[in-house]
Amino acid sequence: MSSSETVFKGYGITDANRWSDFKLVDIKPKTWEEEDIDVAVSYCGVCGSDIHTITGGWGSIQELPLVVGHEIAGTAVRVGPIAAQKTGIKVGDRVGIGARCNACGVCGPCTSDNENYCVKGPIDTYHGRHPDGTMTQGGYSTAVRANHQYVFPIPDGIALEDAASMMCAGLTMYSPLIHNGAGPGKKVGIIGLGGLGHYGVLFAKALGCEVYVFSHSTRKEQDALKMGADHFVVSEDKENMARLRGTLDLIISTVNVVDTFPLAEYLSLLVVRGTFINVGAPETKLPQLAAFDFTPNACRLGGSCVGSKREAIEMLASSLPSSH
Repeated sequence: MSSSETVFKGYGITDANRWSDFKLVDIKPKTWEEEDIDVAVSYCGVCGSDIHTITGGWGSIQELPLVVGHEIAGTAVRVGPIAAQKTGIKVGDRVGIGARCNACGVCGPCTSDNENYCVKGPIDTYHGRHPDGTMTQGGYSTAVRANHQYVFPIPDGIALEDAASMMCAGLTMYSPLIHNGAGPGKKVGIIGLGGLGHYGVLFAKALGCEVYVFSHSTRKEQDALKMGADHFVVSEDKENMARLRGTLDLIISTVNVVDTFPLAEYLSLLVVRGTFINVGAPETKLPQLAAFDFTPNACRLGGSCVGSKREAIEMLASSLPSSH
């Protein structure tokens, strides 16, 4: 079959007002290029981004039908010659795709292992737009076509069903941990214990950190402790929160709640020059801050967005049973 005749199948929404009604649709992938790899999807995780997108929470849908899903694990079924040369990936290899499928490839970030921060804007795995005008479609499908830089080899020691959610949720937590000094002797707080937060606990603990999980109730306490958390803190317990002031080296927030989120209170928990990183992506603005909310401890406030291919490969290698 020629490239122009290639058609994938996927489950997508066809009516923006009926976002929970998925239908089987045809997907015409972008024009095939020698840098591309086609991945037959075996597993695709469900990310909060999928919900934000199909409900219109992050903005109106550009084009229908729309197939979401960017926690993809499967098998390479077509590998362009340039892709093969640069990656060593061959047909039949186990691979994954995360939240991005391409970028400009020539800007500063793209040429320094920071392609997830492409200056021109990375192309999202779904609801993005390829240079040829084709809208990207995600992993609730038979196959996905992506540039080789965004296709990650999955080690044999990790089951595909386990690797899928690591392509987005895992990488989203791994990257800010390694870039912000997580390691032995460090106290790390993880706000929220959902799809992102549980990876934060697992990776922070594996890196040797003392891990604090923050949640609004005790409902997930036992889950957090089973995952390796050293402490579970109910954020509504103001007395306990006050006792933690000035004690944490790093806090990573995974939550999407904004209206009642006590950002200033969390900043007060940091040590001098400690760091607060936001990876949650709420549909509304973050809480307003006063200068004196972050100057008393010289804390840093920042963000992080998924991770690079280099980080994905490191994450997967460090997750092998033999690495622990």
